[in-house]
Amino acid sequence: MAGALHEITVAEAGRRFRAGSLSPVELTQAYLARIDALDHALDSFITLTPERALAEAREAEALFAKGVDKGPMQGIPYGLKDIYDTAGLLTTAHSRLLAEHIPSEDSTVQAKLRAGGGVLLGKQATWEFAIGGPSFDLPWPPARNPWDRTKSPLGSSSGAGAAIAAGFCAAATGSDTGGSIRMPAAACGIAGLKPTYGLVSRRGVQPNSYSFDHCGPMAWTVEDCALMLGVMAGHDPRDPGSLPLPAIDYAAALAAPVKGLRVGVVRHWYEDELDAAPGVIAAMDESIAVLRSLGCAVSEVRLPSLRAFTDSKMPLTAGEIFTLHEHDLRTRPRDFGRSARYRVMVGGLLRAEDYVQAMRARTELTAQVFAAMSEVDVLLTAGSAGPAPDLLPDEPPSYFGVAAPSLTSQFNLTGQPALALCNGFDAAGLPLGLQLAGRPGEDALVLRLGHAFERATAFRARRPVLAPLAQCTAAQ
Repeated sequence: MAGALHEITVAEAGRRFRAGSLSPVELTQAYLARIDALDHALDSFITLTPERALAEAREAEALFAKGVDKGPMQGIPYGLKDIYDTAGLLTTAHSRLLAEHIPSEDSTVQAKLRAGGGVLLGKQATWEFAIGGPSFDLPWPPARNPWDRTKSPLGSSSGAGAAIAAGFCAAATGSDTGGSIRMPAAACGIAGLKPTYGLVSRRGVQPNSYSFDHCGPMAWTVEDCALMLGVMAGHDPRDPGSLPLPAIDYAAALAAPVKGLRVGVVRHWYEDELDAAPGVIAAMDESIAVLRSLGCAVSEVRLPSLRAFTDSKMPLTAGEIFTLHEHDLRTRPRDFGRSARYRVMVGGLLRAEDYVQAMRARTELTAQVFAAMSEVDVLLTAGSAGPAPDLLPDEPPSYFGVAAPSLTSQFNLTGQPALALCNGFDAAGLPLGLQLAGRPGEDALVLRLGHAFERATAFRARRPVLAPLAQCTAAQ
């Protein structure tokens, strides 16, 4: 129902906490009750931490009562993708290999969220090691899409996307090596940011591919992503890929005008190369009209093909993934799910020449994108070629060459910030999404434009209806 606590945003919860009209304990209890009633039908959480959550909520409430304000995440219930280490708490990476893994130290992001007064509800489903899925041969089932539980929330930040859309948490952490924040955001109708490479620490987060991995926020709105990013971002000398970028108040930056921004539409990626669904093309055309109405100067930009980006990325990530999992693949191959096992195994077949040539291509492709961005401030393209697909077991051979090229991984090659957000719904009521990408370090600009788009549209008022799921079982 409209106005229910499970629909509250991070920004609104913060305002109400500080006004004394809502308590963190009350909000946490509302989320826990909703998870208890409905998550058996969606499987978005692997480990739920109700006692800890209530204790942290009481602590946040006591701090507010004393006039102590630790920032925008104080009292906010959130979820962690289950590849983020949590001291003393099971961290599985959704894999049998880590089914009893309890880290001794928090990841940097979790330490920041905890220090900022956040309330951890639990650890959320992913694809195995953030690479293999959706899989039905693992100790935990894959998460389901709350808009239609027969559909996939995509991945690998699948539990985070599903939980936010379902109203199980206000915000969550994701990771993105080839689109794993932005694909679930598009499929679940939420917002998700892959920040500039090196802006958010990856220390204590299960690696996938060192030179492509990004950690970032996921939430119902772009404003909430900006609030969360302000807590998550910052240089970390313990992450070799972390960069000493200047501190920015991302939420405050949303207020700046967008009139005059130059937006370059990369239409050929989704319309020609991927033959996107008619609903996607219509939604993108309407989105372009919205941006023009906001005063943006919109023009079309042509960039290298998606296939070129995908062909560069796949050898690089496959080689890096193999180096991470080679020992377990050789000694415990059957403990991997089928999807992850195949994806890791392929990396062992690469030659050094393949890796070097892919690195050369990456450099050339990145240079071409940045050259094009001398003429525009932000790139606009579709978030996916269609709505969420059916939830079916992954077919591993599709990982290389057989399937359509990725519409998201090009921005992992370049390391530039990329934001996914809802830009409409198809005829069946499933969400559609767009992507906005900026120059490295210009995360605030990308968030500002996404926020302006959200404020100019009504998509954030539409939520999935979950009441019928109360009677579902996981097997249905």
